[in-house]
Amino acid sequence: MTRYKVLVVDDSAFMRKLITDMIAEDPGFEIVDTARNGQEAIDKTIRLRPDVITMDVEMPIKNGIEALHEIMTVCPTPVIMLSSLTDAGNELTIRALEIGAVDFVKKPSGSISVDLYKVKDRLMEKLRVALQAKLQPRQEVQTGSLAKPNVPPLVRAERSGQFRHLVAIGTSTGGPKALQRVLPALPKHFPAPILIVQHMPPNFTKSLAGRLDVLSQIRVVEAEQDMPVESGTAYIAPGGWHMGLHRTPGHQYVIRLSQDEPRNGHRPSVDYLFETLYDRTELRRHLVLMTGMGGDGAHAMKHLRDTGVETAIAEAEETCVVFGMPKVAIELQAVSDVLPLHEIPRKLIEVVR
Repeated sequence: MTRYKVLVVDDSAFMRKLITDMIAEDPGFEIVDTARNGQEAIDKTIRLRPDVITMDVEMPIKNGIEALHEIMTVCPTPVIMLSSLTDAGNELTIRALEIGAVDFVKKPSGSISVDLYKVKDRLMEKLRVALQAKLQPRQEVQTGSLAKPNVPPLVRAERSGQFRHLVAIGTSTGGPKALQRVLPALPKHFPAPILIVQHMPPNFTKSLAGRLDVLSQIRVVEAEQDMPVESGTAYIAPGGWHMGLHRTPGHQYVIRLSQDEPRNGHRPSVDYLFETLYDRTELRRHLVLMTGMGGDGAHAMKHLRDTGVETAIAEAEETCVVFGMPKVAIELQAVSDVLPLHEIPRKLIEVVR
């Protein structure tokens, strides 16, 4: 039986011991070493070549972000970040996903916690997913740097609650980095709203929306109950809540949030979002499924495709961190286009013109 090598990085000796003991209980993994700070993590990654790394965010000498940046440059390795529940920790975690971390796990009660065993199953699941991840060359995303697809310009229009097109995007593992390749490439006056489900726990979606808003020409917000839906704006479902599109008796489109049971193990769920579009036949609906484990969104996409939706895009395997959700949609024959990540913005601009 293959045993995968894990490097555990944390500045707390207590936490290193706790994490090491938890992972070592799984016969599929072995702890190849531990590191106390980011610089040790870099040195040991280069020397030991682990299969996967667990990385604390806030550490001395070099923090987890600095270490991740260098590791992804000199010795790309799947990394799972272990994040605290602070606002600063959330923002740093989003930055880590942007740089190339595969995923993250929240520490239940800050940097030192005897409750870490509560997230053991989640950590082990994400370690296994990380082993499947296809790492892309690290690329920095700068504001406006991707906003020039080779297509004729759109007609200038201010944000409005009156629109004929709507884009809905679903993504999971690898999604924050993928969204940072898609949303900044859309022009400011994109004539459709964009509804996004990114599998992510509460608090982190707000930081993700804030980061994407800085990088993008369109407006990006974390969705709120009954928030009016407007063109030129992307709405990210808040962690822990399903999100759907609702039309009021006055024919205004608004966001509706729900605490209904998780779907496909997720809340928010892509299937839930897509299903709220079933009856919105007055709109031209454009669907996108990007990188992620599992099949959330694929079956609802199939229904929409079978009932007349023209645009149903699956991210191509070549650019997916994890080719799960798009693969299921392709196998169900639910898609109109299979596109690498960098071609998705261009296609969206074409179809909403």
